[in-house]
Amino acid sequence: MSDKNRQPWDLGRFIKTLSYFEVFPLLNWVQNLFQGSSQDTQSKLVGAKQVGVILVAGATGGVGKRVVRRLNQLGYRVRCLVRDIEKARLILGNEVEMVVGDITNPETLTPLVMANIQGVICCTAVRVQPKEGDTADRAKYNQGIKFYMPEIVGDTPENVEYKGVKNLVEAAAKYLPKASVKTIFDFTQHQENLKNVWGALDDVVMGGVSQSNIILTGETALFTGNVSTDNSGGFASVRTKNFDPAINLSGYEGVKLRVKGDGKRYKLFLRSDSAWDGVGYSHSFDTVDGAWIDIRVPFADLIPVFRAKVVRDRPPVNIAQIRSFQLMLSKFEYDGNLNPYFSPGSFSLEVETIKAYGGSPLPGFVLVSSAGVTRPGRPGINLEEEPPAVRLNDQLGGILTWKLKGEDSVRASGVNYTIIRPCALTEEVGGKQLVFEQGDNIRGKISRDDVAEICVQALQYDKACNVTFEVKATEDKADYIDWQQLFASVQRDN
Repeated sequence: MSDKNRQPWDLGRFIKTLSYFEVFPLLNWVQNLFQGSSQDTQSKLVGAKQVGVILVAGATGGVGKRVVRRLNQLGYRVRCLVRDIEKARLILGNEVEMVVGDITNPETLTPLVMANIQGVICCTAVRVQPKEGDTADRAKYNQGIKFYMPEIVGDTPENVEYKGVKNLVEAAAKYLPKASVKTIFDFTQHQENLKNVWGALDDVVMGGVSQSNIILTGETALFTGNVSTDNSGGFASVRTKNFDPAINLSGYEGVKLRVKGDGKRYKLFLRSDSAWDGVGYSHSFDTVDGAWIDIRVPFADLIPVFRAKVVRDRPPVNIAQIRSFQLMLSKFEYDGNLNPYFSPGSFSLEVETIKAYGGSPLPGFVLVSSAGVTRPGRPGINLEEEPPAVRLNDQLGGILTWKLKGEDSVRASGVNYTIIRPCALTEEVGGKQLVFEQGDNIRGKISRDDVAEICVQALQYDKACNVTFEVKATEDKADYIDWQQLFASVQRDN
């Protein structure tokens, strides 16, 4: 095309693209200043964890509310199962999704409660408080200090610790995803936040005039537009903003896309570098016009590419640090070769899901139980050395006995699980070094902060799958915890 026939470059769209992807922070600051708006701090997709929902039961309790707060900090989508939303709002605030339900009533554990869950954290427990006249100082009960006149208030340990847990895990088992698959994006679920995560990245950045968009319908993501070879262009794409923190796909074999195309050949890019104009790892895939198909992309098949040129001697993509995804329709394949199924004009690619496949199983159900559950009635136990819950198990309605039966129901459910047995719970600041043991002989104390952190971390590690362990904290501050190694230090249940 001669310069005379060359179409004018859309500088405004170029600047808008750079601003959307936050290439130059100063540019965003200036734009926001003149527009009189601030950057939407909710626009980032934090490790893509908002896609699946973590259901938290017992969300208003001492451990549960900390679990909710920590999940939110890490960018998970959280759904709280509560009996009274108005009361729960006073504890959890107005920004958390809540559903009404009661684990002691299985009829309330509806498909609405379980929709799109990728994990469940159960922190429910019966209410234990001092008998009237024992003491007005509730602080000692929150600090794990021995007490001598406790009583159960409200529902019984049998209903809460056993039947309730059994109801919850049986209901969740029907909805939890397969262990070997990790959902990264599920476009069949309406998610407002994704509108601010995927954006158009077309050849306008190279002077071209192609235009594309991603339309989220609540059923699919539609990558569509018009691709043009004018101005030496020839590609259209949509890309995510950088994930922060990155997605960790360690242990998986690749990603799988469920797509319906128009017979054209497209590209998928993954990046482990947060640089705007850096190396991407590409895989081309063909579509069948009007037909839904599954595309498997093994990580080993990804090609390191920089501006459509293969980068030789480049290490494989770092699957532990996936920073972004990109879908592209391009005139070019690699190193100057043409896309054999390319034609300029309109195009359409629908996407239902993007998932990682071939992974090690991860826990889907995390239960907070208690140290000491096997000690009531165990031969050789010196009750004088045991914590109050063990000594007073019968007076407290068999609380530990029913907790153990609740654990057994989880182990028998067929779901992948982690069962955590904390020692005496305190309100002390967390962040301490932790000791995991098995055999139910451990004594000590642990902050509710640290128990909440263990619950959240367990969802991310295959070594936490199908284990039961006791935990206490030391007095030493933990500057760093190797969670995979810590979970690997305990044996899986038989």
